[in-house]
Amino acid sequence: MKVICALLEQHGRVLVTQRSENMREPLLWEFPGGKLEAGESEQECLVRELREELTLSVEPVLRLSPVVHHSPDRTIELIPYICMYHGGAIQLIEHRAYQWAKQDELPNYAWCPADLPIVQEYLALKRG
Repeated sequence: MKVICALLEQHGRVLVTQRSENMREPLLWEFPGGKLEAGESEQECLVRELREELTLSVEPVLRLSPVVHHSPDRTIELIPYICMYHGGAIQLIEHRAYQWAKQDELPNYAWCPADLPIVQEYLALKRG
């Protein structure tokens, strides 16, 4: 299963979302996104998912390295994109909480396992 996620940047911070109690991996933090649907591009998926889940308008800009994560009941390919924010006010439709995190705060979150390599790649990219 392919899942696309956004590293949404604004004012030197990145949007992170906390999964709700009734989601898989409850209360862990992740980059927002969702499942790729048949016939849609990765970028279209990301624009749709952020509009549906957070009521945000975004533009995917840079694709980072996909992460293949195996758990006992499924395998996902998590495909991250650095995105630009184009508008909207965050409304939590599915998630429990959100934060605009500074880069140096990212390692402090309790991340979903699939998101951890993305955090590391993003920080390495930003440190140059």
